[in-house]
Amino acid sequence: MPGYTPITTDTLHKIEEAVGSGHVILEEEKLIEYGKDSGEISCKPELVVETTSSEQIERLLRLANIHRFPVTPRGLGTGLAGGSIPMYGGVLLSMARMNRIISIEEDNMIATVEPGVLNLDIKEAVRKKGLFYPPDPASLDTSSIGGNAATNAGGPSCVKYGTTRDYILGIEAVLPSGKKIKAGVNTRKGVVGYDLLRLIVGSEGTLGVITKLTLKLIPHPPAVTTMVAFFPELTSAMKAVTTVLMRGHIPCAIEFMDRKCITLVKDLLPFEEMDTAGTFLLIETDGNPDIIERDIEMMGHICLECGAMNVIMAPDSVKRARMWEARREVSLRIENSFPLYIPEDVVLPLGKIADFVACLPECERAYGMKIFSFGHAGDGNIHLNITAEDRKSRERVEAGIKYLLKRVIKMGGTISGEHGIGITKRCYLPLELSAESIRMQKEIKGIFDPSFILNPGKIF
Repeated sequence: MPGYTPITTDTLHKIEEAVGSGHVILEEEKLIEYGKDSGEISCKPELVVETTSSEQIERLLRLANIHRFPVTPRGLGTGLAGGSIPMYGGVLLSMARMNRIISIEEDNMIATVEPGVLNLDIKEAVRKKGLFYPPDPASLDTSSIGGNAATNAGGPSCVKYGTTRDYILGIEAVLPSGKKIKAGVNTRKGVVGYDLLRLIVGSEGTLGVITKLTLKLIPHPPAVTTMVAFFPELTSAMKAVTTVLMRGHIPCAIEFMDRKCITLVKDLLPFEEMDTAGTFLLIETDGNPDIIERDIEMMGHICLECGAMNVIMAPDSVKRARMWEARREVSLRIENSFPLYIPEDVVLPLGKIADFVACLPECERAYGMKIFSFGHAGDGNIHLNITAEDRKSRERVEAGIKYLLKRVIKMGGTISGEHGIGITKRCYLPLELSAESIRMQKEIKGIFDPSFILNPGKIF
């Protein structure tokens, strides 16, 4: 990593001239806050720039190349892998004030937005036009679309609708050089030149700063219905998931929680099965009301056929909201219950989920930790919330995490499904990628950012 130069008084004056003094934050308390995300790592920047235009970003990045200071883009700070932490100080570039929904084109079924817009705000705005933006990360009410794009965020709806990348048609971005480019198209198809769009989306802010996005929309489903199924153990629940999919059903969400998670949130869902179930499965489907009513009943029968203790339908919005509240409350309750809390997200082939989770008790005993597992059963994405009673046991717990990640890869999975690599997982990158693959990716970074001033220290 090349050396960086501290921001001097002279450099600060040039930054203020470039972006406007009203966009620069120097207060100590605010700098500390901007140096955090939703994980445990923090690092205070030397200053914060709250940008409102791409032109400000262009000027800032040109100065960064001249004066050798790093620039770290930040959405709304909901990441868990340290991707927006300013490791080397310098400037924290906040995109929070670039939060306009520029246009919604009903005829073309596209929306143009700035990166600081909340995911939920986009959903609600297009819903008024009868349209739907499907990607739904758990933090949809607190995360920005720019941050979603930086990590290619997923969510429960991935099983049917795909990830953020599948709904970004085009972007405007400022490269580390300070030059602006456009990538992608405003149409449903386009194959002109290399696909820089798909390279920048998911690059965790290391290749460019996204300043505008064109999103693909679809017609809003006319209805949605939900059910929950309780299973004695995870094996039968996963058999039900694969059977549902193999028989041609396409739910818009299939979520699961293990016994430990059920115990934490059973007060939110006072069903008698919550006291004895080993696995909680939530299945949701959307579309034509008559069709989805039959579809959800058939999926319920499949669950019973595969060993479910009981199946409960929740067609009305109040019951549905309570079920999702329980699912989304899990990670917060885990974090608040233990001194040491490390969230991991891995993805396994569907047929391997049960086998993988079955090995967790042995790992817990060997490394002195407690593992809560839940996540998106429909696409194999498991959230492993790894905890311990004592923060001093971190070194031992991290050895256990490495063991688990190796096992994931051995079973044909991947070490990150939607959180990204950032800082926290970069040491594990060689477990999954070959030395040649990492070398090529570093060279791509070097082409985009030869001075290594944009979000340095992430991924590699």
